[in-house]
Amino acid sequence: MRIPRIFTAQSLALSSELELEESASHHLLKVLRMQPGRELTLFNNSGSEYSAVITAVSKKTATVAINQQSDIDRESPLETELAIGISRGDRFDWVLQKVTELGITRIVPLFTERTEVKLNAERLEKRLGQWQKITIAACEQCQRNTLPILATPQPLDEYLTACTSEYRFVLHHRAEASLNALQQPQSVALLIGPEGGLSDNEITHAEQQGFKSLALGPRVFRTETAPIAALSIVQSLWGDLLSPA
Repeated sequence: MRIPRIFTAQSLALSSELELEESASHHLLKVLRMQPGRELTLFNNSGSEYSAVITAVSKKTATVAINQQSDIDRESPLETELAIGISRGDRFDWVLQKVTELGITRIVPLFTERTEVKLNAERLEKRLGQWQKITIAACEQCQRNTLPILATPQPLDEYLTACTSEYRFVLHHRAEASLNALQQPQSVALLIGPEGGLSDNEITHAEQQGFKSLALGPRVFRTETAPIAALSIVQSLWGDLLSPA
C-alpha cells in the first residue's frame, strides 16, 4: 500500500506529535480515507523527511506522531532557474508542476510585452497561493523534500538586471547556439516568453544583459513545451537526469 507524502509548514521533530493543517488533513481523511494507525511521510522544506503514523482524527484534522527522521537529499547538483512569461489558462500551472518534478530550483513568473494576463494585487496574491499549492503537490508526488523558490511576478527588465546565474540562456527558435561545447556550470537560468514568445527588443535586451540565445532544435515549441525540453536537456548534461548510454 502506497504511503502518502504530505507537506506541512510546521516544525517537525523526532518523537513529537502534531495536528496537521486543515487542507492536509482533508486530503488524508476525505480523499484517501485514512484512519488512525495508517503511516505517512511528512516534509516541511527543511531537506529532511519524517515517517509518521496517524494517532487521532476529528471532523477536520488529523493528529500524527513522528517516529523516524531521514536526511535524504533528492535535489539536483545543478541550480536551475526558470524565468517565464505568464501564460493564459492552465498552461502556466502545467509548467510549474512539470519543472518542479524535473528539479527546478527557482521559478520567476514574468510580465513581458506579450503577456496577456493582467493581475491586480488581489488576483496576484490569489494566483501566487494557487501556484504554491501546485509546487507543493508536485514535490509530494516526486519525493522532493525541498520546495522550489517561487518568486513574485516581476517585469522582464527587473529580472534581467537581477539574474546572477553562471549560464544564462534566452530561448527562441532563431538562435543557433549549442550547449555541447560548454563546461559544467554551477547554475543555469532559462528565459522563455509567453504565448507568442519574447519580442525582438526583449531578446536583444536579454543578450545585452549577458544572456546567450539558444534554440533546442529545428521545431518551434509552445511556451509550455519549451521549459520542459530545456530543463530536461540541462539536467541531463549537467544535473541528475541520466543520459542514454
